[in-house]
Amino acid sequence: MPGADADDPLNLPDPGMQIYNSLSRRKETFQPSDPRRVTLYVCGPTVYSYPHIGNARPAVVFDVLFRLLRERYGDVVYARNITDLDDKITAAAEAEGCSIGDVTRRFTRVYHDDMRSLGVLPPTVEPRATESIDAMIAMAARLIALGHAYEAQGHVLFSVDSYPAYGELSRRDRREMIAGARVEVAPYKRDPADFVLWKPSTDAQPGWDSPWGFGRPGWHLECSAMIEQHLGETIDIHGGGHDLQFPHHENERAQGTCAHGGALYARYWMHNGFVNVDAEKMSKSIGNVLLVRDLLEQAPGEAVRFALLSAHYRKPLEWNADTLPRACRALDRLYAVLEDAARPGDAAAEDAAVPEAVMAALEDDLNTPRAIALLHEIGQGVAAQPAGPSRRAGQSALRAAGRLLGVLQGDAADWAESRRGAVDGREEIEQLVIEREQARARRDFAEADRIRDLLSARGIVLEDGPAGTQWRKAG
Repeated sequence: MPGADADDPLNLPDPGMQIYNSLSRRKETFQPSDPRRVTLYVCGPTVYSYPHIGNARPAVVFDVLFRLLRERYGDVVYARNITDLDDKITAAAEAEGCSIGDVTRRFTRVYHDDMRSLGVLPPTVEPRATESIDAMIAMAARLIALGHAYEAQGHVLFSVDSYPAYGELSRRDRREMIAGARVEVAPYKRDPADFVLWKPSTDAQPGWDSPWGFGRPGWHLECSAMIEQHLGETIDIHGGGHDLQFPHHENERAQGTCAHGGALYARYWMHNGFVNVDAEKMSKSIGNVLLVRDLLEQAPGEAVRFALLSAHYRKPLEWNADTLPRACRALDRLYAVLEDAARPGDAAAEDAAVPEAVMAALEDDLNTPRAIALLHEIGQGVAAQPAGPSRRAGQSALRAAGRLLGVLQGDAADWAESRRGAVDGREEIEQLVIEREQARARRDFAEADRIRDLLSARGIVLEDGPAGTQWRKAG
C-alpha cells in the first residue's frame, strides 16, 4: 500500500483510495471487508446483438478499477456476468429462425472479441444466468419463507413494502419508481411497485421446472443469485452503467439484502455515465448507436479505449468525429517517446513501479483524465532526456503508468507501423520521404520544404530525429 511521500515536506499520510459511493452521494475512503480478498461485481452484457460503445464504457472503466485494485491489494475476485436469458434474446432468436443458444453463443463470442480488442482483461469469474437457475429458485423460495415475496398465479413477486430502505439508492419517490420501472400493473400484485422474481413460460419460451410451475427468472434476480454464488453475501464494490441504478440495482439491493436477513449487500456502488454522440444521448431511435466493431475499423482498439478513458467515468462522455483521431494523435506522441525503449516483456520495464502521482490520480475516484495528463507530462520529460539510464527509467515509468490504464503496452515500432499501414498510397509517401531526406542532404531546403508541404496537405506529419525521418497520419 502506498505510504506518505518521503519528499513531501508536509509528510501527509496516505488518504487511502477514494470512491464516490452512489448510495451515499459522496466520496468515501475505500475499506474492503477483507483486504486479502477484494470483491467486485459488474453487470455484464445481455448477449443478443453487437456491443456498442455504451456497452464498452463500463467494461473499460471497471477494467481500470480491476487493475488498480490488484495493484493496491493483490487478490481481487472480479465477477462480470453474461445475461444469456432475456426476452430480447428470445425475440432475436425468433427473428433469425434459430435457437436461443445459437444467439447467445454467437454474441458472447463477439462481445469477448470486441472487449479483447479494447484491452479489457477477462474477469476472475464470468457466471452465466442459465447456469445459475437453481440458485435463483433457491433465493426466491427463501424470500417467500422470510416474508419478502409471495406467489400469485404462477408468479413470484418481491414485496416492496417489506423492505423500508427501498428507493434509497435511486432517491426516487414511489410514483417515479413505478413509472421508471415500467412495471406491469397486474391484478395479482399486492402493490403496483412489486417486481417479478419468477414468471411463467409458454412452451415457446425458455423455462425450467420450479415449485411455482414451468417458468423463468426475472432479470433482477439473476445478479443477486450469481453474487451470492461466487462472491458471498456482502461484496465490496458493485458497478455498472448509470442506467442500471434504477430499477435493476435498486431491486437487486432489495432482494439481496432481504435474502440474507438484512446483511449489507454492497459496501460501495459505482455508476458510469452515458455516452453522448454529437451532443445527443446515444439511442437506437435516433440512429446514432456506435458499434464497437465499426469503430475498430476506424482506429486501433487501444485508441478506442484511450478515448473512453478521456472523460471522468461519472461524467457523460461526449463522442464526436474528432474523438478517435484525437486519441490516435495522443497515442502517437506517447509511443514516439517509447521508440528506443526496451520491447514489452523486458524485465526491467515490467518491474517498474507505477509513478505515485498516477496512483494518486486513479485512487482519487478513478480520475483517468488526470492520469492521462500525467502520462503526457511523463512523456514530455522523457523526450527531453538524451539516450541513457535516465531516459530508460522514464520510459519504464511511462509504461508502468500506462499498464494501469491498459495502454502503452505494445511495441512502439508496431504502433507506428500500424498507423502508417492505414494510410492509402503508403509506398508513394515513403518514396517522398526518401526524396526529402536526399534534398536535405544536398542542402536543397526549398525542395525539402515543398515535399513537406505536399505531404502535409495529404494529412501526413513528418518527425525528424536522430534515427532519420518518421512519418505518421495526422488524424
